[in-house]
Amino acid sequence: MSDVPETQDHAKGFLGFVERAGNKLPDPVFIFLFLLVVLVIISVIASLTGLTATLSDQVLGGMSDANKARFAIGADGVIPAISLLSPDNIQRLWTEMPATFTHFHPLGYVLVVMLGAGVAERTGLFGDAMRAAVRGAPKFLLTPVVAFVAMAGNHAADAAYVVLIPLAGILFASAGRHPIAGIAAAFAGVSGGFSANFAPGQLDALLYGITLEAAEILVPDYQVNIAGNWYFIAAMMVIFVPVIWFVTDKIIEPKLGAWEGVDGSTEDDADKPLNDDQKKGLMWAGIAVLGVFALWTFFVIGPGTPLYITDAEYIAQGLTADEAAAKEWFERCGPLFNSLVAAFLVLFLAAGVAYGVCAKTIKSGDDLVGMMADGMKDMGYYLVLAFAAAHFVAMFGWSNLGLISAVHGAAAIESANLHPALILGLIVLFTGFINLFVGSASAKWALLAPVMVPMLMLAGISPDASTAAYRVGDSATNIITPLMVYFPLILIFAQRWKKDFGIGSLTAIMIPYSIWILISGLALMIVWVALGIDLGPGAPVGYELPTTGG
Repeated sequence: MSDVPETQDHAKGFLGFVERAGNKLPDPVFIFLFLLVVLVIISVIASLTGLTATLSDQVLGGMSDANKARFAIGADGVIPAISLLSPDNIQRLWTEMPATFTHFHPLGYVLVVMLGAGVAERTGLFGDAMRAAVRGAPKFLLTPVVAFVAMAGNHAADAAYVVLIPLAGILFASAGRHPIAGIAAAFAGVSGGFSANFAPGQLDALLYGITLEAAEILVPDYQVNIAGNWYFIAAMMVIFVPVIWFVTDKIIEPKLGAWEGVDGSTEDDADKPLNDDQKKGLMWAGIAVLGVFALWTFFVIGPGTPLYITDAEYIAQGLTADEAAAKEWFERCGPLFNSLVAAFLVLFLAAGVAYGVCAKTIKSGDDLVGMMADGMKDMGYYLVLAFAAAHFVAMFGWSNLGLISAVHGAAAIESANLHPALILGLIVLFTGFINLFVGSASAKWALLAPVMVPMLMLAGISPDASTAAYRVGDSATNIITPLMVYFPLILIFAQRWKKDFGIGSLTAIMIPYSIWILISGLALMIVWVALGIDLGPGAPVGYELPTTGG
């Protein structure tokens, strides 16, 4: 990383403060461990001072006896704060530690999806698919194509950063345009549009696992649907592409000036056309994807409908014919929604194997198993983080502080008489601010969800809407904080073309993207909620707590 004047100037401003403050923060694992100590202290004080919250009759009536016992809630609906140093909680910590870790919902979701995604990435499928998509773009559509592929490339995780962003600089330079404008557009798409995509993927599995953990504070049998934000994230993609196009062509590129081609070179292996094997691999990968879609469709409509609940199955469960007929389609599709994590495993695995065999990156079964194992090796740090996060979330629930905070927060929202659109808009802004200091999407959501999700459920807002609002805020400020893990890498990509390009320079050109992405994402959130459009299949904005036992 170059030591340049821009970095020193940058350090004097607000973003310099962000950089200095953020650099002083420990690793997210230690943040969780520190917060656990704080949580224990607060739980002891709350228990000694008699901190409580009282559930409404509606919420209390919808709770099962088991759930009331879980939170030590009496017949009067009072929720007491429980010390984490109580004998029961100390015993639970040590005796249930393996279960606390392995039953952490995001862990299973992410590991299953990554078994397939790791193969798709290591065979070269993700990288070569992005190269093929961007290289053939007409010059006048280069910016929107880069933005679109960058957001779609989020499914490729690291490959989108490592392959697409430097490739965008090369392609812009080849077209006689400023390469740093291409790097900025791709960075804005990959990271600023982090949650936008035309289909759910790994991020949905990760976030929805945490959402489920938080929703179960109130509703133990809550059923999560990892496609619950599908419509919304697709709309984000439609909105963000023209936003990035406008900012790149009308703000950033004019500011950078004409490209003279003196600092960089347009020659790079990443810009080479695909060979015949790679083209054949992409074709067969596409066929494999269609095959998986056909297979899951067969599971829904084929004999026995294993992923769709029919009237006969409901009647066999004890419902009358009228009750069975009244069931909504998204209730009938419960098995389908629950199968989507496995579907993504099969999808990525089938496409990756089809590509790898044709492109000769998979030559034997050992290669395939090795790629799956390497994908799991990359999850080593996540496993450590998940261990700390799992215990923080679990102990937060044991103390009852999450539920107490949610009840009081919901009461404050109700007394303020705020529209759900305004509530979720404020959450977008709050998340965007927090993102400047804590870069990990999963770490932030694990911290916020145990309070935010139940609080909004009590206020009549669904966990799907909470997750969507979080995603908008989390995406917008990724590209302006030096704490973002890929920020130094993007800086190196830019310095290839302009040697004196520093942290301040990169931050300055990304600020307009961040502002416009935040404004457009916030506007989309508010309008979407105001219109009451479902965020995904069977995922409305509003939510009603169960009014009967269970």
